[in-house]
Amino acid sequence: MAYCVHTVGREILLHLIDFLVTSYGRDPVITRLLNNTRVHIMPTMNPDGFEATKVPDCYYTRGRYNKNGEDLNRNFPDAFENNSASIQPETQAVMDWIKNETFVLSANLHGGALVASYTFDNGNPVTGSLNGYSQSPDDDVFIHLAKTYSSNHASMYKGSGCDNRQTFPGGITNGYSWYQLEGGMQDYNYVWGQCFEITLELSCCKYPPADQLEKFWRDNKAALIEYIKQIHLGVKGQVTDKNGNPIPNAIVEAKGRPHVCPYRTNEQGEYFLLLLPGTYVINATVPGFKSMLKTVVIPDNTGNFSALKQDFSFPEVSDKIRSRVASCPKIPLYQELTRASAAVKPTVHILVLMTVMLVIFK
Repeated sequence: MAYCVHTVGREILLHLIDFLVTSYGRDPVITRLLNNTRVHIMPTMNPDGFEATKVPDCYYTRGRYNKNGEDLNRNFPDAFENNSASIQPETQAVMDWIKNETFVLSANLHGGALVASYTFDNGNPVTGSLNGYSQSPDDDVFIHLAKTYSSNHASMYKGSGCDNRQTFPGGITNGYSWYQLEGGMQDYNYVWGQCFEITLELSCCKYPPADQLEKFWRDNKAALIEYIKQIHLGVKGQVTDKNGNPIPNAIVEAKGRPHVCPYRTNEQGEYFLLLLPGTYVINATVPGFKSMLKTVVIPDNTGNFSALKQDFSFPEVSDKIRSRVASCPKIPLYQELTRASAAVKPTVHILVLMTVMLVIFK
């Protein structure tokens, strides 16, 4: 999934749509990509802000606010503290979209800098904020995703930033290390949507002249395609009962990577875990039953457009047995990450789950 909140990103995503549609059936790489990937694109999240920018310049900020004067970039529930901002209709629409899909990978496009920023944007001592870095359980994957975009961009990888005061080695940054913010979209997607999202700052000038927009597309074209391919990192599969029926809300996570809101299967019993190539223990847990552990060796399958497939079948579970579903807390307590996740203990569990899904690229 990809969505934009500023002018350059909006134009780039429109070009991306055109490129994917016109290349399908003609370009073998794009054809294979689209045959194996579901892509959702939202060119504009804040149409009010876009229309309000009548006299744009490089540093004009009016476009970041909607008609109600609210900054949508700070409007999501926060993973570390209570966000007092009133949820706006645009934000709620995106949250509903996330809930009703199974997004796995996404990017949101911004302007004002030239860097790929990754979660967390906020933090506490448990995630390393005292050292100026807020680390998620999947920090290695996020670094890889950010580097993938930066290294395939025409100049982002140089890390020069937009002025002498701001440099980004390799063209990437941890969001918190850059500057702390509350209510950001990428943290929300990762925590509640089970979706790995990074923020792409694509232009030093927020509202460049129209004749420069074509060059921005050329600078970002290869990076966008390579980034989409990363949806095929890691492992995916289905969790079923003894009759082969899908089991929704089963917890499936890699051992040693606990999430405060454990990652769960969707209504079709499907799970998707983005992981770098390597050996992992994957744990599947159906509440009330013994967990199943499987060791997998994950190759780099992005070029084959298919993540490693590993299914789980629970012979003791029937379609008449369904777990009680409850919501994750709106403010997860990241202190819980210091304890072993329930999803990685091979014992019998009684767990409370919820269904919250997100999809960007599936």
